[in-house]
Amino acid sequence: MKLHSASAFLLISFMCFTVSAQEFDASYYKKLASSNTNTSIRLKAMDSILAKTFRTDPKTFIAYSLEYISLAKEVDSIAWAAKKAMNLQHPLTNYNNDPGKAVTVLSNVISHKYKLKDSFLLGGLYLKRGRAHLRIDLKDAVEDFTLAIDNFGRKDSIHKADAYLFRGQAYSNQGKFIKASEDYNKAHSLFESLKDYEYMLLAQQGNITMYSMNGFYDKAKEERDSLVEKLKELELHQYLATLYYNQALDYKKMGEPSLELDYLLQAKQIFNDSLSDKVMYVAIHSSLVEYYSNKNDVDKAQKNMELIENVYATINGDLYTDLNYNNAKAIVLKNNGQFEEALKYAQKRLNNAKTFGIEEETMSSYLLLAEIYDEIDDFKNSYENKSAYITLKDSLYNAKSANAFAYYQTALEIEKKEKELVEKNTNIQLLEKDNDTFKKMVGFSSIAVLLGFILVILYRNQSHLKTNKVLQERFSQELLASQEVERKRISKDLHDGLGQQLLLIKNKIVEKGDSTTKQMVDAAIDEVRSISRDLHPFQLQEMGITKAIEFTLNQIDENTSLFISSDIDNIDNVFSKEGEINIYRIVQESLSNVLKHAKAEASKVSVKRFANNIIISIRDNGIGFDFAEEYQDVKSLGLKTLLERTKFLKGQMKVYSRKDSGTVLEFQFPVS
Repeated sequence: MKLHSASAFLLISFMCFTVSAQEFDASYYKKLASSNTNTSIRLKAMDSILAKTFRTDPKTFIAYSLEYISLAKEVDSIAWAAKKAMNLQHPLTNYNNDPGKAVTVLSNVISHKYKLKDSFLLGGLYLKRGRAHLRIDLKDAVEDFTLAIDNFGRKDSIHKADAYLFRGQAYSNQGKFIKASEDYNKAHSLFESLKDYEYMLLAQQGNITMYSMNGFYDKAKEERDSLVEKLKELELHQYLATLYYNQALDYKKMGEPSLELDYLLQAKQIFNDSLSDKVMYVAIHSSLVEYYSNKNDVDKAQKNMELIENVYATINGDLYTDLNYNNAKAIVLKNNGQFEEALKYAQKRLNNAKTFGIEEETMSSYLLLAEIYDEIDDFKNSYENKSAYITLKDSLYNAKSANAFAYYQTALEIEKKEKELVEKNTNIQLLEKDNDTFKKMVGFSSIAVLLGFILVILYRNQSHLKTNKVLQERFSQELLASQEVERKRISKDLHDGLGQQLLLIKNKIVEKGDSTTKQMVDAAIDEVRSISRDLHPFQLQEMGITKAIEFTLNQIDENTSLFISSDIDNIDNVFSKEGEINIYRIVQESLSNVLKHAKAEASKVSVKRFANNIIISIRDNGIGFDFAEEYQDVKSLGLKTLLERTKFLKGQMKVYSRKDSGTVLEFQFPVS
């Protein structure tokens, strides 16, 4: 596996208000945040603490960020909670070494994403969670970076470039080289267009890794040397250790141990005993443990293991660090003849590699296990692990061969197509020069005939479609009207007929004192009334359309798990009786669809009255759907019925939905 330098995400300013240098004292604001009961003042006080402690006091910064996020969510300030959660990811992942906690915090804010409109925040939350997932699960990281790319807008180009870069790293670490290369190139292009040369170099480094992982070691070395010079010119020395480390790994694969050691020592020297990047520190010394063990220099291997132990104790939850630590520990224990203990750490290393999805590390883990089992004469397990090693090695070789073939084939086809294109362009120019006049005459004649023919067909088709559309709309509207008449009749029969009969039965039961049967009859009466109300909204006549809608929302809120909020203007006497029934049905059927299909936790209904129109919107935070796919489904009548009711009122219906991103249904009706 290759380690990649992480691209920094643009941090949001913490300050919501301005204070003078004299007033800006952290202890003052801590006291204010803990003692004041006013939520707004507490948030502003904590904001000041965060601005003061960012990069200087990570422990305090993390504690107050968590408190700020919790309080912001309580008062429904999801945008501010999102900003603080994004800023919190890096210290939680890198300072606390707790990427799992970062994922949890970000996921809790993402659960309220339907309240966020800013593409920067939506994309940024996924980008930050993907950064944390890079240390835990590469598959989840890829999914998050893809969601970030989808949610970022045009103004977020720099952050979209980050997402491509990180997704390329995740794909690369999974061994999906072609996808990784595509993402690195997209990131490189975006960074270059934005003149962000530092991260353009990071994307270039990703492509170098691709050359290396596919066996093009000479090409990787050439590109890496060029990148080293650029980094030195730009004084970006913090990235050199990663390049030297990766070059050492390449020399190890090429069977050049002396060059491997030379580059490992160069990578080690970059740190100058600084532990600013503990993950890289453990990786370098783990490779030195392995190198010195292969050279039978047990003392140096042990010394490097001791350096790892000192640092590893301060790191929690980083899977790649665990992998390198377990590798070094197993090798040292094997050198010391502690084979049973060595087996435990070698097995841990194998589990780390499998969890991370790193095939080369998995292969090496099998080989290490085979060697340890061989030392204790457990030839059965040794053979099984050696076989697994060989199988995976052959698989990787075949994959590399296929990728190399695809690389060369693509290059050859591009060159061939370019050559053919040049030849075709040359021939076309010659033909055009010789036959220009003739071609113009034939062309104009053909176009005139074709246009005439097309116009006739278009006119006939348009006339036919228009007639069919009018007939279809008339039929649909008449069908809806007849349905309402029939519903009203059945509702009345239930209420006046069966309902009255049940009341008479109830009275006789009351006289006999049979309380159990009375309860059953009461339940039946309630059921009949509920069915009667659903069939025809008599509350329209009794309360008006506005109160009828509010009554329906309250019924759903009280009797289902769906949380409903509303913002409803008075629209009584705006529509005809038939129009009010259709308005009521639109709201009722929309919410019915939310309950049946959306798997939503919350919904908001808005009815707004303006000078020239009424706008009704029903929003949910459910799983969303593909409108075109759903509308074309012959079994799906819900959307078609809503559209027909909207047309009956000469209105417009708009649907905003995407899978896993909630749905908004918006209806606009003209007011005469």
